[in-house]
Amino acid sequence: MSKQEPHEHEPHEHELREHELREPTLLMLTALADAPRHGYAIAQEVKGLSGGRVVLRTGTLYGALERLLKDGLIAVEREEVVTGRARKVYALAEPGRRRLAAEAERMAATAREATRRLGISAAATAPA
Repeated sequence: MSKQEPHEHEPHEHELREHELREPTLLMLTALADAPRHGYAIAQEVKGLSGGRVVLRTGTLYGALERLLKDGLIAVEREEVVTGRARKVYALAEPGRRRLAAEAERMAATAREATRRLGISAAATAPA
């Protein structure tokens, strides 16, 4: 499997209404699942979660955050001033938590079926 180049992707509004979340949106919601974060921290989490494949530039990141806010999947937990600059701290809203959980279950079910069809045992795929 070749390593993919990092790519920038802007989650589209229509993907939030579809069953399956696109990877950048999924990663953004995942980044907020365990703790609220400000924009730069979200971008760093997304980069780390994707192994560097997904890099969200500033304009893309904040546009996506605005769409997720509008769709009620995330919320602004608080605003703070750091070194003279205002920044928002975002948190996963309950609808976002439900959406992320549903997507995680869908992906897990697909992975289980792929593993079954490939004849790979769970023990063979567990990290050593």
